[in-house]
Amino acid sequence: MPHFSRDDEDFDLRARVELGLAYDPQGVPRHLFRHTPWLLRRGVQRFLAAALLAGMGIGAILAMRPPELVRGAIEHEYYERTLHGTFMEAQPLLQHLGLGQSTLVPGFPQLMRPCDIDGHLVYHLTTFFEKGGMVTVFSFDQPIELKEGGGWWDNVHWQVITSKDGKPLVLVAQKKQALSVARASFAKRPS
Repeated sequence: MPHFSRDDEDFDLRARVELGLAYDPQGVPRHLFRHTPWLLRRGVQRFLAAALLAGMGIGAILAMRPPELVRGAIEHEYYERTLHGTFMEAQPLLQHLGLGQSTLVPGFPQLMRPCDIDGHLVYHLTTFFEKGGMVTVFSFDQPIELKEGGGWWDNVHWQVITSKDGKPLVLVAQKKQALSVARASFAKRPS
């Protein structure tokens, strides 16, 4: 413990008395308190940083979100993943997939059927490609606007491609490699 001399104690006592006489005993005047602008306060800074991170996270999720019809196709594929069979002739399905001149369905077909996705008549083909895996292809009966693109959503890879006759096709697969194999079979060749 430091040792204070009698002079130090007298000085402290005099300083306290002078300060006591200079200010009201109710408290120190407000102008002596440090004024911190509200943006420099730690709590406000933490809140703004958390709000910015949350906004960026939500924006990133929404930016990766596929179009509504693609989300509907992904959900439809999930519920019919284990369904197998041929519920329509191959030739009308090939016409809708842009393969009208072909007589064989690409891959090893598991499911061929017309379906309804969000009020649209859709032709559904689930087929297996030996070098890629299982792929589900959706072709819409009526003309629709879907931009080419792809991504990963709801634990599956998806891709919108343009068929050989210029219609959009939605491809859904659990393995990304399966999409590239299917694209080679269904997509329009670049000229």
